[in-house]
Amino acid sequence: MFSSLFSSVSTSLLWRGLLAIVIGVVSVAWPDITVGAFVIVFAVYAFLAAGAEAARAFGSDRAGPVLGFLLLALLSVAAGLVALFWPDITAYALTLWVAVWAFVTGVVEAAMAFQRHSAAGERAIWALGGLVSIALGVVLSIRPDIGALTLATTFGLFSIVYGVGAVVLSIQVRHVGHAAGQMTSSTA
Repeated sequence: MFSSLFSSVSTSLLWRGLLAIVIGVVSVAWPDITVGAFVIVFAVYAFLAAGAEAARAFGSDRAGPVLGFLLLALLSVAAGLVALFWPDITAYALTLWVAVWAFVTGVVEAAMAFQRHSAAGERAIWALGGLVSIALGVVLSIRPDIGALTLATTFGLFSIVYGVGAVVLSIQVRHVGHAAGQMTSSTA
């Protein structure tokens, strides 16, 4: 019973880890392709969001929400079309969005370093994390063209590290499953 559960979890982790490693290697080897894939995924998301908003518009029984949902659907279609016809601009925009997000997150984290009831080590971690996020935001906003490639490469490296961790965890889970199986069979 436990053995099959551990085996299933182990197999799932193994395949997830191997897929992450492959995606990571492709992202590091070909960051341009990865940026293009991000743009296409964004376009697909925008078109799916447009469909959902249109469905909500026609599912409403009042005029006000219908117009609002239709406007959102049109904006989503426009965003998807822009992403497909002008992928470079979309990549820059996504990079700038990440830059703003990193900068604002960094400011909030740096501010959290000044909490009164936090330990000194915790405050140092907040401050350091905040400064790194602020730096990332500034660097990405200065050169969004290089920033998009850097984000793709960073994503790839993260995927490789995550994948290796998942494969190692898969092996550990398989060992625990074998040990649990032996313990339950010896007590039966």
